[in-house]
Amino acid sequence: MPGLLLGDEAPNFEAETTQGRIRFHDFLGDSWGILFSHPRDFTPVCTTELGRAAKLAPEFSKRNVKMIALSIDSVQDHLSWSKVRAVGGCRGSLCCCLALKARDPAVQLDRKSSAQPLTLSPCAQVFIFGPDKKLKLSILYPATTGRNFDEILRVVDSLQLTAYKKVATPVDWKPGDSVMVVPTLPDEEAKKLFPKGVFTKDLPSGKKYLRYTPQP
Repeated sequence: MPGLLLGDEAPNFEAETTQGRIRFHDFLGDSWGILFSHPRDFTPVCTTELGRAAKLAPEFSKRNVKMIALSIDSVQDHLSWSKVRAVGGCRGSLCCCLALKARDPAVQLDRKSSAQPLTLSPCAQVFIFGPDKKLKLSILYPATTGRNFDEILRVVDSLQLTAYKKVATPVDWKPGDSVMVVPTLPDEEAKKLFPKGVFTKDLPSGKKYLRYTPQP
């Protein structure tokens, strides 16, 4: 079956987790959500990621983001795994770990085919969902490359900013940098909408389509 594409609604699966049985849409509520897939519990790279996610839990919470991890192993294994404290100075644990006893959640999220569940492939994925339960971003990592949580936080900031303001974020953007005015916004409306000013970047063609404004 085809995998989840940007703009698709998240499957509203039910599953056992370290916080009891959940229905995914109810778990998300009005929050943003990040679902991390892991090949298995206690794999070395994923263990470092678990510690980093736990350490950054307050940062995700400030952004109204709920985190959930997906793995093939049992809830009991997840509970043991989430007790990891010594990784990266971690003092917390990942909010919720999803136990995959059935293949349904992985199959519905998998990009490849129903014959190869997400959690059985040697890769790790990141799915970011908005409060509308639709997929806003996905990243696929090989199992040998740990996820970059600084980048995940950065894209969450970009996704949230651009969801609520008529702006886009340019290459290598970081919170606090100038942002780009979306092309569909007329100049006069942009001037009213962005009182800090709109400036353009000079181009050899003389066209003024690269419009910037301080981050609103």
